[in-house]
Amino acid sequence: MSETKKKKFDWSDVWPEAKELVWRYRKRMALGFLLLVISRTAGMVLPATTKFLIDDVIGQGKVEYLKWIALAAIGATLINATMSFSLTVLLGVAGQRAIADLRRRVQRHIGLLPVSYYEDHKSGEMISRIMTDAEGIRNLVGTGFVQMVGGLFSAAVALLVLMWLNWRLTSLTLLFLVLFGVVMVMGFARIRPIFRERGKIQAEVTGRLTESLGGIRVVKAYTSEKREERVFTRGVHRLLRNVAKSMIGVAGITSLSTLIFGIVGVVMSIVGAREVLAGRMTVGEIFMFVMFTGLLVRPLVQMSNIGTQFTEAFAGLDRIREVMSEAAENEVQGSVPLPHLDGQIAFDHVDFSYDGRQLVLRDVSFEAPAGTTTALVGSSGAGKSTVISLVMGFRHPKKGRVTVDGHSLEDVRMDDYRRHIAVVLQDDFLFDGTIADNIAYGRPGARREDIEHAGKLARCGEFIAGFADGYDTVIGERGVKLSGGQRQRVSIARATLADPRILILDEATSSLDSENEAAIQEGFKRLKQGRTTFVIAHRLSTIRNANQILVMEKGRIVERGTHDELLASAGRYRELYEKQYQLQMDQFINPGEDFTPELEHAVAAPSGPPTPGTLPRD
Repeated sequence: MSETKKKKFDWSDVWPEAKELVWRYRKRMALGFLLLVISRTAGMVLPATTKFLIDDVIGQGKVEYLKWIALAAIGATLINATMSFSLTVLLGVAGQRAIADLRRRVQRHIGLLPVSYYEDHKSGEMISRIMTDAEGIRNLVGTGFVQMVGGLFSAAVALLVLMWLNWRLTSLTLLFLVLFGVVMVMGFARIRPIFRERGKIQAEVTGRLTESLGGIRVVKAYTSEKREERVFTRGVHRLLRNVAKSMIGVAGITSLSTLIFGIVGVVMSIVGAREVLAGRMTVGEIFMFVMFTGLLVRPLVQMSNIGTQFTEAFAGLDRIREVMSEAAENEVQGSVPLPHLDGQIAFDHVDFSYDGRQLVLRDVSFEAPAGTTTALVGSSGAGKSTVISLVMGFRHPKKGRVTVDGHSLEDVRMDDYRRHIAVVLQDDFLFDGTIADNIAYGRPGARREDIEHAGKLARCGEFIAGFADGYDTVIGERGVKLSGGQRQRVSIARATLADPRILILDEATSSLDSENEAAIQEGFKRLKQGRTTFVIAHRLSTIRNANQILVMEKGRIVERGTHDELLASAGRYRELYEKQYQLQMDQFINPGEDFTPELEHAVAAPSGPPTPGTLPRD
């Protein structure tokens, strides 16, 4: 069992959050308490009339009392019903508002967490934190908490009436009710960890389900539907066992409660009959005693049910607290503002490790002057994407520093810095919405003509013209209705419209054919002007004009220079160039021939006819 599973639930961990929630909605809850007191008081009128009905009307024939008893009972019942309705509406809305507010807060906080948190947690797990775990708090600020306090009020009033009727019988009844309380406390102490574990299992199952649905094309391509079914079934069965265990626990508490209340009923019947025969109670009083015992017991039973709901609520708050305790990126970032950015990036003897042990970058140093283009090349795993991650401030060096305009990235405000960055990735992400919405994602409120101009530069107009709705075409989740090349062109248009000072191109034209790539490169030339650009690419057309090319191997920069300088040096760059050029020529002559094993890790054939003089992709 993992450490997470072994963790013991501690009320003190979540009590501050619970108090803060209750305090935030204190006005509505105070009004709810008032309505509940009126409702519960009115609800006691009908049981109280039994004494007068039996002793006075039936026993002594005072029929004139019957009209007043009926009027009092009807009036109290109407008041009770009206107050109960108002209470449910008032606190029900408050509970749902609290849920919405907490979900918003958790989503906002998760959105501010560093990229490393997302890499360590499944998206489905985070969705569960936002949506499912917040649901239970309705029992804290909704009817649950008020009902519990109202139950205590009803029980207290009922106890005073019972003591007034017969203190001996009441004292005997209280002994069994204390036993009931002990059973509840012990029972809930056992089932509370079960509810906490349920939230964890639900998060895991939701996470895997989200992954499988998001990658449904891969699942179907590898005919893995049965495998995903088995994985989901195992998760559902784990959840079933957890639910069954909690149901058994609750059922056990309920059964013991039923047994105790049965014993109370027997004791009341025997002792009550003796009290009536001894003349210490009338028949009407014994009936009234039974009624008010019900008013005493019913809130206690309700509180046992509310206790189960509270257990779920506190378990959810505990899981939410774990997320909210994670330091947001804006809490650990520097304080240096960057209202203006020239875009000079420098790495100063940078070492970096993901796990704190194995270095991924070793003593990396270079300078990218403002307005220049720096290309990163090398075999897979050389560290190119890690360099880009550091440039974007997603990670920070273990040793050395990364600077922008002379400021360490650890000292500047990340939100200021990233406003000057635009990114085009090999498999860029598009949102479910229109093409225009996706192009304008980095610049909300952009004018339509600017959106269409950016689309024109990225050669989007060619395929958009084929859609009936043009730029207003809805492209589906992750842009599923577009081809890979079309999605990439929309991503390029998005970066163009953002008008950044720093531009990241991570194999930005990998999904384009040679004709479209050549046309888009013309747009890139204009886009790069005056901007600091970092390029990871396998096509020479993307990097041949770079101001500097950094050749990386095993986390180190092994060569640096321009395209012509590196070809002339007859080093690693020229080796990669010649290998891919020869491979492309071989495939052009023998298209059915596979990659040779020694080249497979270092190069990748571009789509379409071979283009001599291209570099391997990461």
